[in-house]
Amino acid sequence: MDRQRLPARRRSAFAAGLTAAALAAVGLATAPAAQAADLNVAKNAGFESGLANWTCTAGTSVTTPVHGGTAALKATPAGQDHARCSQTVAVKPGATYSLSAWTQGGYAYLGASGTGTTDVSTWSPGSTAWKQLTTTFKAGPNTKSVTVYTHGWYGQAAYYVDDVSVFGPDGGGGTDPEPGIPAAPTGLTVGSPTPSSLTLSWSGAAGATSYHVYRGAAKVQTVSGTSTTVTGLTADTAYDFQVSAVNAAGESAKSAVASGRTAKGGTSPNPRVPRHALTGYWQNFDNGAAVQKLRDVQAQYDIIAVSFADSTATPGQIVFNLDPAVGYASVADFKADIAAKKAAGKSVIISVGGEKGNVTINSDASATAFANSTHQLMQEYGFNGVDIDLEHGINSTYLTKALRQLSAKAGPDMVLTMAPQTIDMQSTGTEYFKTALAVKDILTVVNMQYYNSGSMLGCDGKVYSQGSVDFLTALACIQLEGGLDASQVGLGVPASTRGAGSGYVSPAIVNNALDCLTRGTGCGAFKPAKTYPALRGAMTWSTNWDATAGNVWSNAVGPHVHGLP
Repeated sequence: MDRQRLPARRRSAFAAGLTAAALAAVGLATAPAAQAADLNVAKNAGFESGLANWTCTAGTSVTTPVHGGTAALKATPAGQDHARCSQTVAVKPGATYSLSAWTQGGYAYLGASGTGTTDVSTWSPGSTAWKQLTTTFKAGPNTKSVTVYTHGWYGQAAYYVDDVSVFGPDGGGGTDPEPGIPAAPTGLTVGSPTPSSLTLSWSGAAGATSYHVYRGAAKVQTVSGTSTTVTGLTADTAYDFQVSAVNAAGESAKSAVASGRTAKGGTSPNPRVPRHALTGYWQNFDNGAAVQKLRDVQAQYDIIAVSFADSTATPGQIVFNLDPAVGYASVADFKADIAAKKAAGKSVIISVGGEKGNVTINSDASATAFANSTHQLMQEYGFNGVDIDLEHGINSTYLTKALRQLSAKAGPDMVLTMAPQTIDMQSTGTEYFKTALAVKDILTVVNMQYYNSGSMLGCDGKVYSQGSVDFLTALACIQLEGGLDASQVGLGVPASTRGAGSGYVSPAIVNNALDCLTRGTGCGAFKPAKTYPALRGAMTWSTNWDATAGNVWSNAVGPHVHGLP
Protein backbone atom coordinates (compact mmCIF):
# COMPACT_ATOMS: atom_id res chain seq x y z
CA MET A 1 0.00 0.00 0.00
CA ASP A 2 1.07 3.57 -0.51
CA ARG A 3 2.60 5.21 2.54
CA GLN A 4 2.63 8.90 3.36
CA ARG A 5 6.18 10.10 4.13
CA LEU A 6 6.99 13.08 6.27
CA PRO A 7 8.73 15.94 4.35
CA ALA A 8 12.51 16.27 4.82
CA ARG A 9 14.51 19.53 4.77
CA ARG A 10 16.25 20.26 1.45
CA ARG A 11 20.00 19.66 1.56
CA SER A 12 22.71 19.56 -1.08
CA ALA A 13 23.78 16.14 -2.28
CA PHE A 14 27.32 16.92 -1.01
CA ALA A 15 26.09 17.82 2.49
CA ALA A 16 23.87 14.75 2.57
CA GLY A 17 26.81 12.57 1.61
CA LEU A 18 29.05 14.07 4.33
CA THR A 19 26.32 13.53 6.92
CA ALA A 20 25.85 9.92 5.94
CA ALA A 21 29.58 9.30 5.97
CA ALA A 22 29.98 10.90 9.38
CA LEU A 23 27.18 8.80 10.85
CA ALA A 24 28.65 5.67 9.36
CA ALA A 25 32.06 6.53 10.81
CA VAL A 26 30.68 6.46 14.35
CA GLY A 27 28.60 3.35 13.74
CA LEU A 28 25.21 5.07 13.56
CA ALA A 29 22.57 4.14 10.98
CA THR A 30 20.22 6.67 9.44
CA ALA A 31 16.61 6.33 10.76
CA PRO A 32 13.93 5.61 8.14
CA ALA A 33 11.44 8.37 7.34
CA ALA A 34 8.29 8.20 9.51
CA GLN A 35 5.20 6.67 7.90
CA ALA A 36 1.55 7.30 8.71
CA ALA A 37 -0.30 4.10 9.64
CA ASP A 38 -3.21 2.93 7.51
CA LEU A 39 -6.59 3.17 9.17
CA ASN A 40 -10.29 2.52 8.62
CA VAL A 41 -11.61 5.70 7.00
CA ALA A 42 -15.28 4.60 7.30
CA LYS A 43 -17.27 6.29 10.05
CA ASN A 44 -19.74 4.47 12.31
CA ALA A 45 -18.48 1.31 10.64
CA GLY A 46 -20.21 -0.98 13.13
CA PHE A 47 -23.55 0.93 13.19
CA GLU A 48 -23.13 1.47 16.93
CA SER A 49 -24.57 4.97 16.45
CA GLY A 50 -27.55 3.84 14.43
CA LEU A 51 -27.43 5.02 10.81
CA ALA A 52 -25.28 8.08 11.53
CA ASN A 53 -22.90 8.81 8.59
CA TRP A 54 -24.89 6.41 6.36
CA THR A 55 -27.56 7.20 3.77
CA CYS A 56 -30.08 4.35 3.50
CA THR A 57 -33.21 3.88 1.40
CA ALA A 58 -34.33 1.26 3.92
CA GLY A 59 -32.63 0.01 7.03
CA THR A 60 -32.27 0.20 10.76
CA SER A 61 -29.71 -0.49 13.45
CA VAL A 62 -30.47 -3.71 15.35
CA THR A 63 -28.96 -5.36 18.40
CA THR A 64 -29.25 -8.92 17.09
CA PRO A 65 -27.67 -10.53 15.22
CA VAL A 66 -24.36 -8.67 15.46
CA HIS A 67 -20.85 -9.61 14.37
CA GLY A 68 -19.03 -7.25 16.73
CA GLY A 69 -20.03 -4.64 19.27
CA THR A 70 -23.69 -4.19 20.13
CA ALA A 71 -25.31 -3.23 16.82
CA ALA A 72 -25.52 -4.07 13.12
CA LEU A 73 -27.40 -2.88 10.05
CA LYS A 74 -30.59 -4.66 9.00
CA ALA A 75 -32.00 -3.64 5.61
CA THR A 76 -35.03 -5.16 3.91
CA PRO A 77 -35.53 -4.90 0.12
CA ALA A 78 -39.12 -4.12 -0.85
CA GLY A 79 -40.71 -3.66 -4.24
CA GLN A 80 -38.16 -1.99 -6.51
CA ASP A 81 -36.01 -0.81 -3.61
CA HIS A 82 -33.01 -3.04 -2.96
CA ALA A 83 -32.31 -1.34 0.41
CA ARG A 84 -29.06 0.48 -0.40
CA CYS A 85 -26.93 2.06 2.33
CA SER A 86 -23.93 4.21 1.37
CA GLN A 87 -21.28 6.48 2.83
CA THR A 88 -18.83 8.89 1.22
CA VAL A 89 -15.34 8.47 2.66
CA ALA A 90 -12.27 10.70 2.31
CA VAL A 91 -9.39 9.01 0.46
CA LYS A 92 -5.87 9.92 -0.57
CA PRO A 93 -5.44 10.33 -4.36
CA GLY A 94 -3.62 7.39 -5.90
CA ALA A 95 -3.86 5.22 -2.76
CA THR A 96 -5.16 1.65 -2.62
CA TYR A 97 -7.83 0.62 -0.12
CA SER A 98 -9.07 -2.71 1.16
CA LEU A 99 -12.88 -2.76 1.41
CA SER A 100 -14.58 -5.39 3.57
CA ALA A 101 -17.75 -6.04 5.57
CA TRP A 102 -19.39 -8.91 7.42
CA THR A 103 -22.81 -9.95 6.07
CA GLN A 104 -25.61 -12.34 6.98
CA GLY A 105 -29.14 -13.09 5.79
CA GLY A 106 -30.29 -12.54 2.19
CA TYR A 107 -28.35 -11.46 -0.89
CA ALA A 108 -25.76 -8.86 0.13
CA TYR A 109 -23.62 -6.63 -2.09
CA LEU A 110 -20.56 -4.54 -1.18
CA GLY A 111 -18.90 -2.07 -3.49
CA ALA A 112 -17.25 1.28 -4.15
CA SER A 113 -18.16 3.85 -6.80
CA GLY A 114 -16.62 7.13 -7.90
CA THR A 115 -13.12 5.73 -7.42
CA GLY A 116 -11.64 7.60 -10.38
CA THR A 117 -10.24 4.28 -11.65
CA THR A 118 -12.22 1.04 -11.75
CA ASP A 119 -15.30 0.80 -9.55
CA VAL A 120 -15.60 -2.53 -7.76
CA SER A 121 -18.23 -4.72 -6.11
CA THR A 122 -18.62 -8.18 -4.64
CA TRP A 123 -21.63 -10.10 -3.33
CA SER A 124 -22.93 -13.05 -1.36
CA PRO A 125 -26.03 -15.12 -2.27
CA GLY A 126 -26.95 -15.18 1.40
CA SER A 127 -25.80 -16.97 4.51
CA THR A 128 -27.25 -18.03 7.86
CA ALA A 129 -23.90 -17.25 9.51
CA TRP A 130 -21.69 -14.16 9.31
CA LYS A 131 -19.59 -14.11 6.11
CA GLN A 132 -16.95 -11.56 5.17
CA LEU A 133 -17.00 -9.85 1.77
CA THR A 134 -13.74 -8.28 0.62
CA THR A 135 -12.45 -6.38 -2.40
CA THR A 136 -9.95 -3.59 -3.13
CA PHE A 137 -9.99 -0.36 -5.10
CA LYS A 138 -7.50 2.31 -6.07
CA ALA A 139 -8.33 5.99 -5.92
CA GLY A 140 -7.68 7.99 -9.06
CA PRO A 141 -4.87 10.59 -9.15
CA ASN A 142 -7.37 13.39 -8.47
CA THR A 143 -9.90 11.47 -6.39
CA LYS A 144 -10.37 12.68 -2.82
CA SER A 145 -13.62 10.92 -1.93
CA VAL A 146 -15.25 7.59 -2.81
CA THR A 147 -18.74 6.23 -2.11
CA VAL A 148 -18.82 2.81 -0.48
CA TYR A 149 -22.15 1.00 -0.37
CA THR A 150 -24.01 -2.16 0.48
CA HIS A 151 -27.39 -3.36 -0.70
CA GLY A 152 -29.62 -6.40 -1.04
CA TRP A 153 -31.60 -7.59 -4.01
CA TYR A 154 -35.19 -7.30 -5.24
CA GLY A 155 -37.57 -9.84 -3.73
CA GLN A 156 -34.95 -11.32 -1.41
CA ALA A 157 -34.90 -11.52 2.36
CA ALA A 158 -33.48 -8.88 4.69
CA TYR A 159 -29.70 -8.72 4.92
CA TYR A 160 -27.45 -7.75 7.80
CA VAL A 161 -24.11 -5.88 7.65
CA ASP A 162 -21.59 -5.19 10.38
CA ASP A 163 -17.99 -4.04 10.85
CA VAL A 164 -17.44 -2.28 7.51
CA SER A 165 -13.80 -1.43 6.82
CA VAL A 166 -12.26 0.90 4.21
CA PHE A 167 -8.63 0.37 5.15
CA GLY A 168 -5.89 2.55 3.74
CA PRO A 169 -4.18 5.94 4.09
CA ASP A 170 -6.02 8.78 5.80
CA GLY A 171 -7.57 11.04 3.21
CA GLY A 172 -8.08 13.84 5.70
CA GLY A 173 -11.29 12.60 7.28
CA GLY A 174 -9.66 10.44 9.92
CA THR A 175 -11.39 7.49 11.54
CA ASP A 176 -13.91 7.06 14.32
CA PRO A 177 -12.50 8.53 17.52
CA GLU A 178 -12.02 6.40 20.58
CA PRO A 179 -15.26 6.45 22.57
CA GLY A 180 -15.63 8.86 25.42
CA ILE A 181 -17.61 8.15 28.55
CA PRO A 182 -21.29 8.33 27.55
CA ALA A 183 -23.78 10.79 28.98
CA ALA A 184 -26.14 9.71 31.73
CA PRO A 185 -29.32 7.98 30.46
CA THR A 186 -32.54 10.00 30.54
CA GLY A 187 -36.25 9.28 30.69
CA LEU A 188 -36.12 6.51 33.29
CA THR A 189 -39.62 5.23 34.10
CA VAL A 190 -40.82 2.48 36.42
CA GLY A 191 -44.00 0.50 35.76
CA SER A 192 -45.75 -2.88 35.30
CA PRO A 193 -45.82 -3.65 39.03
CA THR A 194 -46.37 -7.18 40.29
CA PRO A 195 -46.07 -8.20 43.93
CA SER A 196 -42.43 -9.16 43.30
CA SER A 197 -41.19 -7.13 40.31
CA LEU A 198 -41.05 -3.75 38.57
CA THR A 199 -40.20 -2.98 34.96
CA LEU A 200 -37.76 -0.18 34.07
CA SER A 201 -37.23 1.58 30.73
CA TRP A 202 -35.11 4.55 29.69
CA SER A 203 -33.72 6.43 26.70
CA GLY A 204 -30.38 5.10 25.52
CA ALA A 205 -27.14 7.09 25.65
CA ALA A 206 -25.03 7.50 22.50
CA GLY A 207 -21.94 5.30 22.56
CA ALA A 208 -23.14 3.10 25.42
CA THR A 209 -22.51 -0.64 25.16
CA SER A 210 -24.37 -1.60 28.35
CA TYR A 211 -26.21 -0.15 31.32
CA HIS A 212 -25.88 -0.62 35.08
CA VAL A 213 -29.15 -0.70 37.04
CA TYR A 214 -29.12 0.52 40.63
CA ARG A 215 -31.76 -0.09 43.31
CA GLY A 216 -30.94 2.49 45.91
CA ALA A 217 -27.14 2.43 46.18
CA ALA A 218 -26.79 -1.22 45.14
CA LYS A 219 -26.02 -2.25 41.56
CA VAL A 220 -28.48 -5.06 40.80
CA GLN A 221 -28.19 -5.64 37.03
CA THR A 222 -26.11 -4.97 33.92
CA VAL A 223 -28.08 -5.11 30.67
CA SER A 224 -27.41 -4.35 27.00
CA GLY A 225 -30.85 -2.94 26.14
CA THR A 226 -32.86 0.01 27.44
CA SER A 227 -35.40 -1.87 29.51
CA THR A 228 -35.37 -4.58 32.14
CA THR A 229 -37.47 -6.18 34.86
CA VAL A 230 -36.14 -6.16 38.41
CA THR A 231 -37.41 -9.18 40.32
CA GLY A 232 -37.19 -10.49 43.86
CA LEU A 233 -38.94 -7.46 45.37
CA THR A 234 -41.34 -7.25 48.30
CA ALA A 235 -45.08 -6.72 47.73
CA ASP A 236 -46.56 -3.25 48.31
CA THR A 237 -43.13 -1.65 48.75
CA ALA A 238 -41.67 1.53 47.21
CA TYR A 239 -38.27 1.37 45.49
CA ASP A 240 -35.93 3.98 43.99
CA PHE A 241 -33.96 3.21 40.83
CA GLN A 242 -31.20 4.80 38.73
CA VAL A 243 -29.30 3.66 35.65
CA SER A 244 -25.89 4.54 34.23
CA ALA A 245 -24.39 4.07 30.76
CA VAL A 246 -21.18 2.11 30.23
CA ASN A 247 -18.62 1.64 27.44
CA ALA A 248 -14.92 0.91 27.13
CA ALA A 249 -14.07 4.43 28.35
CA GLY A 250 -15.95 4.06 31.62
CA GLU A 251 -19.28 4.60 33.37
CA SER A 252 -21.48 7.68 33.13
CA ALA A 253 -23.08 9.53 35.98
CA LYS A 254 -26.31 7.99 37.20
CA SER A 255 -29.67 9.04 35.80
CA ALA A 256 -32.27 10.92 37.78
CA VAL A 257 -34.04 8.79 40.36
CA ALA A 258 -37.32 7.11 39.35
CA SER A 259 -39.57 5.44 41.88
CA GLY A 260 -42.12 2.67 41.72
CA ARG A 261 -44.19 0.57 44.07
CA THR A 262 -44.82 -3.14 43.78
CA ALA A 263 -48.37 -4.42 43.70
CA LYS A 264 -50.17 -5.75 46.72
CA GLY A 265 -50.45 -9.48 47.08
CA GLY A 266 -53.69 -11.35 46.39
CA THR A 267 -55.76 -12.12 43.32
CA SER A 268 -56.61 -9.74 40.48
CA PRO A 269 -60.20 -8.71 39.70
CA ASN A 270 -59.41 -9.10 36.00
CA PRO A 271 -59.62 -12.48 34.25
CA ARG A 272 -56.44 -13.87 32.71
CA VAL A 273 -56.23 -14.01 28.91
CA PRO A 274 -56.06 -17.70 27.91
CA ARG A 275 -52.98 -19.19 26.21
CA HIS A 276 -54.85 -19.24 22.88
CA ALA A 277 -57.40 -16.46 22.51
CA LEU A 278 -60.00 -15.19 20.07
CA THR A 279 -60.32 -11.40 19.79
CA GLY A 280 -63.36 -9.62 18.36
CA TYR A 281 -64.16 -5.95 17.87
CA TRP A 282 -67.58 -4.82 19.09
CA GLN A 283 -69.09 -1.88 17.21
CA ASN A 284 -70.33 1.09 19.24
CA PHE A 285 -72.25 2.28 16.18
CA ASP A 286 -74.66 1.02 13.54
CA ASN A 287 -73.15 0.64 10.04
CA GLY A 288 -75.50 -2.00 8.66
CA ALA A 289 -74.09 -4.95 10.59
CA ALA A 290 -76.16 -6.66 13.26
CA VAL A 291 -76.55 -4.34 16.25
CA GLN A 292 -75.40 -6.00 19.48
CA LYS A 293 -75.25 -5.22 23.13
CA LEU A 294 -72.13 -6.51 24.84
CA ARG A 295 -74.19 -9.28 26.44
CA ASP A 296 -74.92 -10.54 22.91
CA VAL A 297 -71.27 -10.96 21.92
CA GLN A 298 -70.62 -14.59 21.02
CA ALA A 299 -69.18 -16.76 23.81
CA GLN A 300 -66.16 -17.83 21.70
CA TYR A 301 -64.55 -14.38 22.04
CA ASP A 302 -61.98 -14.10 24.85
CA ILE A 303 -61.00 -10.44 24.24
CA ILE A 304 -63.71 -7.95 23.26
CA ALA A 305 -62.42 -4.61 21.94
CA VAL A 306 -65.02 -1.86 22.33
CA SER A 307 -64.76 0.30 19.21
CA PHE A 308 -63.96 3.14 19.58
CA ALA A 309 -62.85 5.81 22.02
CA ASP A 310 -63.11 9.40 20.83
CA SER A 311 -60.39 12.06 20.85
CA THR A 312 -60.80 15.49 22.38
CA ALA A 313 -59.33 18.92 21.70
CA THR A 314 -56.53 18.06 24.14
CA PRO A 315 -53.79 16.13 22.28
CA GLY A 316 -53.61 12.55 23.51
CA GLN A 317 -56.77 12.67 25.59
CA ILE A 318 -59.59 10.20 24.93
CA VAL A 319 -63.20 9.83 26.10
CA PHE A 320 -65.90 7.24 25.47
CA ASN A 321 -69.38 8.14 24.23
CA LEU A 322 -71.89 5.30 24.24
CA ASP A 323 -73.84 5.48 20.95
CA PRO A 324 -77.65 5.42 21.44
CA ALA A 325 -77.84 3.38 18.22
CA VAL A 326 -76.69 0.23 20.05
CA GLY A 327 -79.82 0.29 22.22
CA TYR A 328 -78.68 0.68 25.81
CA ALA A 329 -81.19 2.31 28.13
CA SER A 330 -78.37 3.74 30.24
CA VAL A 331 -74.60 3.83 30.65
CA ALA A 332 -75.09 1.81 33.84
CA ASP A 333 -76.53 -1.06 31.78
CA PHE A 334 -73.47 -0.95 29.54
CA LYS A 335 -71.15 -1.07 32.57
CA ALA A 336 -73.15 -4.00 33.95
CA ASP A 337 -72.59 -5.89 30.70
CA ILE A 338 -68.84 -5.27 30.96
CA ALA A 339 -68.87 -6.64 34.51
CA ALA A 340 -70.87 -9.69 33.41
CA LYS A 341 -68.43 -10.48 30.58
CA LYS A 342 -65.48 -10.17 32.98
CA ALA A 343 -67.25 -12.46 35.44
CA ALA A 344 -67.53 -14.97 32.58
CA GLY A 345 -63.74 -14.83 32.10
CA LYS A 346 -63.67 -12.38 29.18
CA SER A 347 -61.43 -9.32 28.82
CA VAL A 348 -63.21 -6.13 27.70
CA ILE A 349 -60.89 -3.40 26.48
CA ILE A 350 -61.28 0.05 24.94
CA SER A 351 -60.02 0.41 21.37
CA VAL A 352 -58.39 3.63 20.16
CA GLY A 353 -58.34 4.66 16.51
CA GLY A 354 -59.95 2.77 13.66
CA GLU A 355 -60.28 3.80 10.03
CA LYS A 356 -61.67 7.25 10.79
CA GLY A 357 -60.51 7.89 14.35
CA ASN A 358 -57.14 9.15 15.43
CA VAL A 359 -55.37 10.24 18.58
CA THR A 360 -52.20 12.32 18.37
CA ILE A 361 -49.47 11.31 20.83
CA ASN A 362 -46.30 13.16 19.86
CA SER A 363 -45.08 14.87 23.03
CA ASP A 364 -44.57 14.20 26.72
CA ALA A 365 -47.72 16.16 27.51
CA SER A 366 -49.89 14.20 25.06
CA ALA A 367 -48.41 10.90 26.28
CA THR A 368 -49.39 11.77 29.83
CA ALA A 369 -52.85 12.93 28.71
CA PHE A 370 -53.39 9.60 26.95
CA ALA A 371 -52.26 7.55 29.96
CA ASN A 372 -54.36 9.55 32.42
CA SER A 373 -57.55 9.60 30.34
CA THR A 374 -57.32 5.91 29.37
CA HIS A 375 -56.78 4.90 32.98
CA GLN A 376 -59.77 7.04 33.98
CA LEU A 377 -61.94 5.14 31.46
CA MET A 378 -60.65 1.82 32.78
CA GLN A 379 -61.65 2.82 36.28
CA GLU A 380 -65.02 4.30 35.27
CA TYR A 381 -66.21 1.50 32.98
CA GLY A 382 -64.19 -1.47 34.20
CA PHE A 383 -62.20 -1.97 30.99
CA ASN A 384 -59.34 -4.47 31.37
CA GLY A 385 -57.01 -2.58 29.08
CA VAL A 386 -56.57 -0.84 25.76
CA ASP A 387 -56.27 -1.69 22.07
CA ILE A 388 -54.10 0.47 19.78
CA ASP A 389 -55.70 0.61 16.33
CA LEU A 390 -54.17 3.87 15.09
CA GLU A 391 -54.16 3.74 11.29
CA HIS A 392 -52.90 7.26 10.53
CA GLY A 393 -49.34 7.08 11.78
CA ILE A 394 -47.82 6.89 15.24
CA ASN A 395 -44.75 8.20 17.03
CA SER A 396 -43.12 5.18 18.68
CA THR A 397 -41.16 7.25 21.21
CA TYR A 398 -44.15 8.98 22.75
CA LEU A 399 -46.67 6.16 22.29
CA THR A 400 -44.24 3.93 24.19
CA LYS A 401 -44.05 6.50 26.98
CA ALA A 402 -47.84 6.73 27.08
CA LEU A 403 -48.31 2.97 27.32
CA ARG A 404 -45.68 2.62 30.02
CA GLN A 405 -47.29 5.37 32.07
CA LEU A 406 -50.65 3.65 31.65
CA SER A 407 -49.17 0.30 32.67
CA ALA A 408 -47.68 1.85 35.78
CA LYS A 409 -51.15 3.09 36.75
CA ALA A 410 -53.15 0.01 35.73
CA GLY A 411 -50.85 -2.70 37.04
CA PRO A 412 -49.53 -5.98 35.63
CA ASP A 413 -52.91 -7.43 34.60
CA MET A 414 -53.60 -4.73 32.01
CA VAL A 415 -54.45 -6.19 28.61
CA LEU A 416 -52.61 -4.41 25.78
CA THR A 417 -53.41 -5.31 22.18
CA MET A 418 -52.56 -3.74 18.82
CA ALA A 419 -54.10 -3.98 15.36
CA PRO A 420 -51.61 -2.53 12.86
CA GLN A 421 -52.11 -2.67 9.12
CA THR A 422 -49.85 -5.02 7.13
CA ILE A 423 -47.64 -2.17 5.89
CA ASP A 424 -47.02 -1.19 9.52
CA MET A 425 -45.33 -4.51 10.33
CA GLN A 426 -43.21 -5.14 7.23
CA SER A 427 -39.98 -4.54 9.15
CA THR A 428 -38.73 -3.82 12.65
CA GLY A 429 -37.93 -0.28 11.52
CA THR A 430 -41.57 0.82 11.25
CA GLU A 431 -43.02 2.92 14.06
CA TYR A 432 -45.63 0.29 14.94
CA PHE A 433 -43.10 -2.54 15.09
CA LYS A 434 -40.70 -0.40 17.14
CA THR A 435 -43.53 0.36 19.58
CA ALA A 436 -44.49 -3.31 19.88
CA LEU A 437 -40.90 -4.29 20.64
CA ALA A 438 -40.43 -1.39 23.07
CA VAL A 439 -43.44 -2.53 25.15
CA LYS A 440 -42.91 -6.25 24.64
CA ASP A 441 -42.82 -6.90 28.38
CA ILE A 442 -46.38 -5.54 28.83
CA LEU A 443 -47.82 -6.49 25.40
CA THR A 444 -50.59 -9.11 25.19
CA VAL A 445 -51.00 -9.59 21.43
CA VAL A 446 -50.55 -7.89 18.05
CA ASN A 447 -53.48 -8.83 15.80
CA MET A 448 -52.26 -7.48 12.46
CA GLN A 449 -54.99 -6.69 9.91
CA TYR A 450 -54.41 -9.08 7.00
CA TYR A 451 -56.89 -7.23 4.80
CA ASN A 452 -57.42 -4.05 2.76
CA SER A 453 -53.72 -4.19 1.86
CA GLY A 454 -53.05 -5.85 -1.49
CA SER A 455 -49.87 -7.88 -2.02
CA MET A 456 -47.08 -7.80 0.57
CA LEU A 457 -43.66 -9.28 1.22
CA GLY A 458 -43.34 -12.32 3.44
CA CYS A 459 -40.40 -13.08 5.72
CA ASP A 460 -38.75 -15.03 2.88
CA GLY A 461 -38.63 -11.91 0.69
CA LYS A 462 -41.29 -13.21 -1.72
CA VAL A 463 -44.47 -11.35 -2.61
CA TYR A 464 -47.80 -12.88 -1.52
CA SER A 465 -51.33 -11.86 -2.40
CA GLN A 466 -53.92 -11.37 0.33
CA GLY A 467 -56.65 -13.95 0.66
CA SER A 468 -54.36 -17.00 0.85
CA VAL A 469 -52.90 -19.15 3.57
CA ASP A 470 -49.42 -18.08 2.41
CA PHE A 471 -50.30 -14.42 2.94
CA LEU A 472 -51.24 -15.13 6.54
CA THR A 473 -48.30 -17.37 7.40
CA ALA A 474 -45.48 -15.61 5.53
CA LEU A 475 -46.43 -12.21 6.95
CA ALA A 476 -46.93 -13.56 10.47
CA CYS A 477 -43.42 -14.96 10.15
CA ILE A 478 -42.02 -11.39 9.97
CA GLN A 479 -43.35 -10.67 13.46
CA LEU A 480 -42.39 -14.10 14.82
CA GLU A 481 -38.82 -13.75 13.58
CA GLY A 482 -38.61 -9.99 14.20
CA GLY A 483 -38.61 -10.15 17.97
CA LEU A 484 -42.18 -10.71 19.17
CA ASP A 485 -42.95 -13.79 21.20
CA ALA A 486 -45.31 -16.27 19.52
CA SER A 487 -47.82 -15.61 22.30
CA GLN A 488 -47.95 -12.00 21.10
CA VAL A 489 -48.93 -12.76 17.49
CA GLY A 490 -52.49 -13.19 16.22
CA LEU A 491 -54.10 -13.32 12.76
CA GLY A 492 -56.60 -10.52 12.11
CA VAL A 493 -59.18 -11.13 9.34
CA PRO A 494 -62.71 -9.97 8.41
CA ALA A 495 -65.63 -12.03 9.72
CA SER A 496 -67.45 -11.81 6.38
CA THR A 497 -67.06 -10.44 2.87
CA ARG A 498 -68.90 -7.32 4.05
CA GLY A 499 -66.53 -6.75 6.96
CA ALA A 500 -63.73 -5.25 4.83
CA GLY A 501 -63.08 -3.91 1.37
CA SER A 502 -60.81 -6.84 0.49
CA GLY A 503 -58.87 -9.69 2.05
CA TYR A 504 -61.68 -11.92 3.33
CA VAL A 505 -60.64 -15.54 3.71
CA SER A 506 -62.82 -18.46 4.66
CA PRO A 507 -62.59 -19.82 8.22
CA ALA A 508 -60.99 -22.96 6.75
CA ILE A 509 -58.04 -20.93 5.43
CA VAL A 510 -57.64 -19.20 8.80
CA ASN A 511 -57.57 -22.59 10.52
CA ASN A 512 -55.03 -23.90 7.99
CA ALA A 513 -52.79 -20.92 8.69
CA LEU A 514 -53.07 -21.48 12.44
CA ASP A 515 -52.14 -25.15 11.97
CA CYS A 516 -49.24 -24.26 9.65
CA LEU A 517 -47.74 -21.89 12.20
CA THR A 518 -48.34 -24.02 15.29
CA ARG A 519 -48.10 -27.59 13.96
CA GLY A 520 -46.43 -27.37 10.54
CA THR A 521 -49.50 -28.79 8.76
CA GLY A 522 -51.99 -27.18 6.39
CA CYS A 523 -49.37 -24.91 4.83
CA GLY A 524 -49.42 -23.62 1.28
CA ALA A 525 -46.29 -22.88 -0.79
CA PHE A 526 -44.69 -21.16 2.19
CA LYS A 527 -43.74 -23.30 5.17
CA PRO A 528 -41.98 -21.68 8.12
CA ALA A 529 -38.62 -23.09 9.18
CA LYS A 530 -40.06 -23.99 12.58
CA THR A 531 -43.39 -24.13 14.37
CA TYR A 532 -44.74 -21.69 16.97
CA PRO A 533 -47.04 -23.66 19.30
CA ALA A 534 -47.54 -20.65 21.59
CA LEU A 535 -49.17 -18.54 18.84
CA ARG A 536 -51.86 -16.48 20.58
CA GLY A 537 -54.73 -17.00 18.12
CA ALA A 538 -56.92 -14.93 15.81
CA MET A 539 -58.92 -11.70 15.64
CA THR A 540 -61.85 -10.53 13.55
CA TRP A 541 -63.61 -7.37 12.52
CA SER A 542 -66.18 -7.60 13.91
CA THR A 543 -68.44 -9.51 16.31
CA ASN A 544 -71.29 -7.63 14.62
CA TRP A 545 -70.37 -8.76 11.11
CA ASP A 546 -69.87 -12.27 12.48
CA ALA A 547 -73.43 -12.17 13.84
CA THR A 548 -74.70 -10.80 10.50
CA ALA A 549 -73.23 -13.88 8.76
CA GLY A 550 -74.77 -16.31 11.23
CA ASN A 551 -71.70 -16.62 13.52
CA VAL A 552 -69.99 -18.83 10.94
CA TRP A 553 -66.57 -17.32 11.66
CA SER A 554 -66.54 -17.64 15.45
CA ASN A 555 -68.19 -21.08 15.37
CA ALA A 556 -65.41 -22.38 13.11
CA VAL A 557 -62.33 -20.44 14.19
CA GLY A 558 -63.09 -20.16 17.92
CA PRO A 559 -62.97 -23.88 18.77
CA HIS A 560 -59.93 -24.29 16.52
CA VAL A 561 -58.03 -21.52 18.34
CA HIS A 562 -58.93 -22.96 21.72
CA GLY A 563 -57.75 -26.39 20.57
CA LEU A 564 -54.28 -25.25 19.47
CA PRO A 565 -51.36 -27.00 21.18
